[in-house]
Parts: sequence; structure tokens; C-alpha cells
Amino acid sequence: MNRTELIAVTAAILFVAFLLGWFASWLVHRLGRSGGADLSELDRMAQQLHEVEEERDQALAHLRQREAEMSNQLHQTEAELRAAMDGLRAARHEAEELRSYVERMNQAV
Repeated sequence: MNRTELIAVTAAILFVAFLLGWFASWLVHRLGRSGGADLSELDRMAQQLHEVEEERDQALAHLRQREAEMSNQLHQTEAELRAAMDGLRAARHEAEELRSYVERMNQAV
């Protein structure tokens, strides 16, 4: 086989490989093409997903706001409880002082 024949055979093999590649590409595009109904379905699903994500974001914002309100209310209630406990402690202390005073007065009489 001389040089010219080798070049011709190589060119023929490359041309056949090119044709097979082109045919495979055409076949993949032909079989993989999605119809208009599929695209409209995808658009509808994307729109629904967007709406659901917005609703989720709104729900999370509402949840955070409600959690902040409840936390604030809890802190206020705890402060009121501490104040009431301090008042009760002071009242018990005062009642104890009054009892001891009354006992001393009763013993002195």
C-alpha cells in the first residue's frame, strides 16, 4: 500500500466516522426532543413551585414574628413572676417581724 492509497483509505474512514457521528447526533435529537405540552407542563410546575416557595417564606416570616412575640411575652411574665416573688418574700419577712413583735409584746404583758 503506497502513500496515496493510505491517505485515501484514512480519508474514507474519517468520512464514515463523521457520517456515523452526525447520524447518531440526529437520532439523539430526534428521540430526545420534548414536545410543547411537556414544556408547558414544566412551566406550570415551575410556577407552582415558585408560589409554594413564596407561601413557605411567608409562613416562616409569620412563625418568626409569632416566636418573637411569644418570647417577649415570656420575658414579661418571668419579670412579673420575679416581682411577685420578691413582694411575697418581703411580705413574709414583714409578717415574721410582726409575729415576733406581737410575741414579744404578749410576753412583756
